[in-house]
Amino acid sequence: MSEKSVIISGGGTGGHLYPALVLGRKLLEKEPGLRLVFVGSRRETERTIMAGQGVRFIPMRIEGLKGRGLRSLKAIVLLPGAFLKSLGLLLRIKPSLVVGVGGYSSGPIVLLASLMRIPTVILEQNVCPGFTTRLLLPWIKRAVAAFEASLPRLKGKGVFLGNPVREEFYAMRPKERSSRLALLIFGGSQGSHFLNLGMTAALPHLKDAKDRLAMTHQTGEKDIDWVKERYAESGFGDAVVAPYFFDMPERFRAADLVVSRSGATTCAELIAAQKASVLVPFAGAAENHQASNAEVLKNAGGADVILESEWTPQLFAGKIVAYLDHPERISRMEENLAGLKPERAGDRIAALCFELMEARR
Repeated sequence: MSEKSVIISGGGTGGHLYPALVLGRKLLEKEPGLRLVFVGSRRETERTIMAGQGVRFIPMRIEGLKGRGLRSLKAIVLLPGAFLKSLGLLLRIKPSLVVGVGGYSSGPIVLLASLMRIPTVILEQNVCPGFTTRLLLPWIKRAVAAFEASLPRLKGKGVFLGNPVREEFYAMRPKERSSRLALLIFGGSQGSHFLNLGMTAALPHLKDAKDRLAMTHQTGEKDIDWVKERYAESGFGDAVVAPYFFDMPERFRAADLVVSRSGATTCAELIAAQKASVLVPFAGAAENHQASNAEVLKNAGGADVILESEWTPQLFAGKIVAYLDHPERISRMEENLAGLKPERAGDRIAALCFELMEARR
């Protein structure tokens, strides 16, 4: 049996967790005896997702530093404890490799592993490298870029291999069009209050087209009750509204058009599935990285983009009616995404991980 151990660290949202899980599965496919340990934060969403995966998951008490105002003081107070816990894990597990998949919880353990001469690799999922990536870049061995446009910013450490997403997204085939346009609306694993407000405000402007629309909306836990009420009051009583969908690949498969934020993993899933989308970047994202992600899909002709500052219910409803009247536009957008689709991202990243482990031996 192999004595190799790998720590995969990062989290805070499903956008960080799912690539970590995909990479973990790919590593185990290549070496079934490998010992995998996932390290993340204590967020409830993270605990819920990982609890259903049957993996060893260690939550760490840590919070983000950047863009949090006074709350950054709490994060600074928690940092020494996070470094001590990370050191204890490294000494106890003795990993052959440490992988950071994004999010503030990957910082301490990846930095300490680098200082201890343990091979390290980080997955940079956004076009513009995040705060944690920029801090770690001088210390790590490799940075895997999800977008080719990121490479100049990764200072010679970058390699473009894509963002590992679940195989179900790659396996999707173009959906046959019907008389109804199926919309999937979601704002990431925690939901988006802005999208929930904006979408429900647009419903009265879509009333004349309601018989031609099939709505599926992921709201997050906080907004579920009133969003459901708004759909019913607006005549969309058959809409499927839930706080979270654990079967997101199936939801993608059933959709003609996706309305969502433009987080890195969402964009990677849209590219892998070749799904047309209307993207509404989160204006509060650090360094406006969601707008940069959305711009890549827009420039390829695979997405419409509405900035929060431009959003109106009338503008959004007008776009949806235009897609209803011209469904061929959706098919063109799907075809355009093929040029952004990296092949076998998970397999290629797993191969890089084993190369780094073998080089150390």
